[in-house]
Amino acid sequence: MNLAIVGCGYIAELYGKTLANYPELNLVGAYDNDATKLGLFCSHWSSRRYADIDELLADGAVDLVLNLTNPRSHYEVTRCCIEAGKHVYSEKPLAMDAVRARELVDLARQKGVYLACAPCSMLAETAQTVWKALRENSIGKVRLVYANFDDGMIAPKLSPWLWRNGTGVAWPAKDEFEVGCTYEHAGYILTWLAAFFGPAVKMTSYAACLIQDKGIAVDSMAPDFTVGCIEYSAGVVARVTCGLVAPKDKSLTVIGDGGILTVSHLRNDVCPVYVRSIPPSRLALAVERRINRLRSVLRIVEPDWHIWRRYPMARRPPRVLVGADKPVDFCRGPAEMADAIRHKRPCRLSAELGWHITELIERLQYPERFAGRPEIASGFDPIQPLPLEQ
Repeated sequence: MNLAIVGCGYIAELYGKTLANYPELNLVGAYDNDATKLGLFCSHWSSRRYADIDELLADGAVDLVLNLTNPRSHYEVTRCCIEAGKHVYSEKPLAMDAVRARELVDLARQKGVYLACAPCSMLAETAQTVWKALRENSIGKVRLVYANFDDGMIAPKLSPWLWRNGTGVAWPAKDEFEVGCTYEHAGYILTWLAAFFGPAVKMTSYAACLIQDKGIAVDSMAPDFTVGCIEYSAGVVARVTCGLVAPKDKSLTVIGDGGILTVSHLRNDVCPVYVRSIPPSRLALAVERRINRLRSVLRIVEPDWHIWRRYPMARRPPRVLVGADKPVDFCRGPAEMADAIRHKRPCRLSAELGWHITELIERLQYPERFAGRPEIASGFDPIQPLPLEQ
């Protein structure tokens, strides 16, 4: 399937690096309103430079458009592509609010095109392994989830506006701070929970900007800390946090009647998944007590040590990941969408899912917009796990 990219900023390189995993995806060309970024990307990835978006959309060879623009441009660019009859895979979120996300869902349905939205990490080996463990009842009935996406206090002291990707494009610090870390990152957590537990039904949330001055001038500063308690129809409650203040923590912990499941880094596509029973076996309990007594004598202040069992990975990892510091495959999403189009089946990263995640993100970051409206309006059909590999 032929695809073209709109938006050659910081993240475009991450897609370019993992495109090699999917020979069925053919990069035709790209467009960006910044000629320098466009030139860097097209030179590096040997693709056509479109003069403007109209030229890209007029190219009959382009089947699928990857919208990799900044979040505040997602709605306009995606709407333009859909109206031109192109399938669209958008970076997260689908739009900046649930109303506009719903409009895109309806428009794609009217035009008879596919619309999908990042993130695609729920298709990765780690998420699929967690999902398999839950389906196999490895920790009993799930009661509670703790999910964190704290990136640490990256600003102002770490000067993230000086960061560059491999092609020399700067990390968009101003845009990130104005849009907010929740809009940028909560989707990684929320799509996993959507796959595991279905649509959310209620949410209670809190948001605040705790560091007003992050070191560069901005037009407005979005919240840099959000926390929400989300209820799912199966009786599961998830506490979700996002922030740029607390120490880096991108962990997931799922608590069931019979045990606990944990992932230390949910942005690592191949992160190990561990489970332990509640209560542990007598032998395990004895070992844990002795080690924790020793830790107490040594004044080790970290939480108590426990014996964990590594859960077998459900799938083999792809050949190429972005890098050792970012073991992620960004092109899983476009490949899933292309396969769905080819086989005329529902896409696991559906437009309806994108709308639902947008509503949850908006509720997390702007709880005041939903005062007195606890019920969640959006929903989606059940998501099917990927086939297990033998």
